Amino acid sequence: MAWIFSLSAEIGSDEKSAIIFAGYFQWLTYIDYKTRQYQCRVDTFRDIENNWWCRVYPNNISEVGIDHPKTAGLMTELGNLLYEHLHSVNLLCEDKGFLFPFRYALVGVEVDEFRTYSELIEDLPNLSIPGLVLSTELTQGLETLSGFQEFSSGYIWQPYKGEVYHPSMALQT
Repeated sequence: MAWIFSLSAEIGSDEKSAIIFAGYFQWLTYIDYKTRQYQCRVDTFRDIENNWWCRVYPNNISEVGIDHPKTAGLMTELGNLLYEHLHSVNLLCEDKGFLFPFRYALVGVEVDEFRTYSELIEDLPNLSIPGLVLSTELTQGLETLSGFQEFSSGYIWQPYKGEVYHPSMALQT
């Protein structure tokens, strides 16, 4: 079983918005980190609630999850780069007068479909997931969410803390 490290974003029910989101990341053929380039892939899919997701993932990073502290460090650095790309695309869209078409996003291992929309809304008042980026439209009517700060116009997030190596988890793979 392969474990995919990715930036995964839930777009909503509009397939066209998922295609637009994916299109912004199609140009990201490689992520440069130190002296290596990591080829990126982008795909879209529907979840069990018929909402569209986009997954952006550096290929061949790990097929077994985080099996070593160096793997965690590499994934953390690549995760930071994926968030930078997400942030810069948001700024580009803001300059053009529209919001980027996603409702929430997260970087990590096996984060695609980490919460369906209805699960996220149910958990929202008590949600604590470092790296989670939320559209402020989802949080309207809620008091300020603990630990969240501005990510870009129209989005808030809990800052990304990186990936962590857990030796006990490595033994289970």
